[in-house]
Amino acid sequence: MSGGGSSSFPSMAALGYLEPLHATIPATKVEITVSCRNLLDRDTFSKSDPSKSGFLSCLNLYCIAHTTGEFCFGFCVLYTQAIGNKEWREFGRTEVIDNTLNPDFVRKFILDYFFEERQNLRFDLRLEKPLVYSVMMQFCGNKLDKKDFFGKSDPFLVFHRSNEDGTFTICHKTEVVKNTLNPVWQAFKIPVRALCNGDYDRAIKIEVYDWDRDGSHDFIGEFSTSYRELSRGQSQFNVYEVLNPKKKGKKKKYMNSGTVTPTGKSHLEHLRYLTSSSLLDVSHPGNPAQPTSLHYMSPYQLNAYGMALKAVGEIIQDYDSDKMFPALGFGAKLPPDGRVSHEFALNGNPQNPYCHGIDGVMEAYYQSLKSVHLYGPTNFSPVINHVARYASSVKDGSQYFILLIITDGVISDMAQTKESIVNASSLPMSIIIVGVGPAEFDAMVELDGDEVRVSSRGRFAERDIVQFVPFRDYIDRSGNHILSMARLAKDVLAEIPDQFLSYMRSRGIKPLPAPPPYTPPGQPLQTQI
Repeated sequence: MSGGGSSSFPSMAALGYLEPLHATIPATKVEITVSCRNLLDRDTFSKSDPSKSGFLSCLNLYCIAHTTGEFCFGFCVLYTQAIGNKEWREFGRTEVIDNTLNPDFVRKFILDYFFEERQNLRFDLRLEKPLVYSVMMQFCGNKLDKKDFFGKSDPFLVFHRSNEDGTFTICHKTEVVKNTLNPVWQAFKIPVRALCNGDYDRAIKIEVYDWDRDGSHDFIGEFSTSYRELSRGQSQFNVYEVLNPKKKGKKKKYMNSGTVTPTGKSHLEHLRYLTSSSLLDVSHPGNPAQPTSLHYMSPYQLNAYGMALKAVGEIIQDYDSDKMFPALGFGAKLPPDGRVSHEFALNGNPQNPYCHGIDGVMEAYYQSLKSVHLYGPTNFSPVINHVARYASSVKDGSQYFILLIITDGVISDMAQTKESIVNASSLPMSIIIVGVGPAEFDAMVELDGDEVRVSSRGRFAERDIVQFVPFRDYIDRSGNHILSMARLAKDVLAEIPDQFLSYMRSRGIKPLPAPPPYTPPGQPLQTQI
C-alpha cells in the first residue's frame, strides 16, 4: 500500500462523506493505493491477522480477510472512524479483481490528512465465492488399447483439477464400462468449482485406466484439456488423443492409445445467453427523509432497499450483454398531477426506462425518492405483466428475464398476482422477491411455491419461477453490510440456474455453437486440413 500527497480532487474509489468538524480546516490530500500479497486461504468469514495474512499495511490498519481459496473475485473496502462515537463509516471501495491472492488494485482512495489528529482507517478485504453452478458432462472412447486376453478393456476415466502450485487433485471418477474398446460412459454432474475452480481456461488432466479387480488398474493413457474446450461439445475438431508417455518413448510408430470425445454440450453453457434482466423497486409509504422510513436516505450507508438491489444486481448484471436495465417503481403519486401509479420509470422517462448498470439503477432510485410521493396500495401484477410482455416475445431461448421485486410485504392484489405468476411460468423469466422491514411475509411465502405450487382459477404454474427471501434473515449482527449483502445474493440467486435450465429443457432449446476463436486484425485465418 502506498500513499502520496495531492492538491487536486480526482474521483475516489466509490462514495465518501464530509466530516463537518473539518469543513473549514485546510488539509493535505493523501492518495492511497492498495496491494495485497500472499493472502491465506481461510474458511469463509474467518478473520485473518494482518501480521500473518500477507502484507497489507497503512496508517492504523485493521484488516479482515474473508478468503477460501476458491473465490471468484475480490475487492477492498476502506472505512474511516468518526472522532466522537468511534463509528466506522464506509469511505469507498476498489474495483473487483478476479481469482488472485495477490491483488494490485488500480482504483485509489483520496483522503484528507490531518497531522494533529489520530485518523484510524480500516480496510476490509472481501473475497467472494461465485454461485455454485454444476455442469453435466458425458464422454465416449474409441479404439482404446486392448488389455486382457480377449482383446478387451474395462476402461474408466479419472479427472484431475490443476492447483495453483502446478500439482493436480482428483475431482471425479467415472464408472467402469466392461469389455469394450469403445466405451460410452454415463453422463455425470460436477460443480464447476470442483472441476476447474471457476476458471474456464484452467488445465484439466484426464487419465484413462483399465480396471482390475485386485486394484492394480492398468494405465492406458492421458490427455489434457480445459472446460472451455470441453464445452464445445462433440465435433470432429474436439477429439482427444489418449497418450501413454512410456509407450511413446519406446515405440517409434506409436500414435496413440485411442481417443476420447465429449458428447453433447454442457448445460452450463446456457448461462451465456442470460442476456436481459429487469430490476424493479417497490415503494413503501413514509418520508424518505425520516429514519423511520425503509427508504431513508442516510448519508452514511445504503438503506435496506439499496443493499438488496445492489447485492443481487451486481451479480446478475454480469450476465446481461449490454447492462441496460429497465427500472420501475410502483405505489407512488407522480408529479405534476399526483396520479397514483403502479408502473412508473424510476429515471422519469416512461419512453426509455433503461438505466446503465446497477449504479445507474441506484442513482435513478434515489432521484425518484426526491420527486415522487410514496403512496399505497402495493400491486405486484402490473410489473409482473410488464416483464411478461417482453418475455412472451422471445421464443428462441436467446434471452431470459429476471424480475427483482423489493417489497415491505404488504401486497394488495394477491389474486391478480397469482394469476400473473401462473401465466408467466410458461415464459423465459424468473421472479426474485426480497422482503425488507419487520412485516410478516406470509403472502410472499405462498408466492414462492416451494411447498405448494402457485395456482389460479384451477390452473397451476407450469414450473417454479419465484424465489422469496426476507432481508432481515441476512443482516450480519456485527453490522457488516458487505457480508449481509453477500449472504443475501447467494441465497436469492440459488434457484435461478435450475429455473433457467428447466425452461430451456422443456422447450427443447439447446445452446448455440461456440463462437469461432478470436483472430487479431491482420492475421490470416488458420485452417485445419
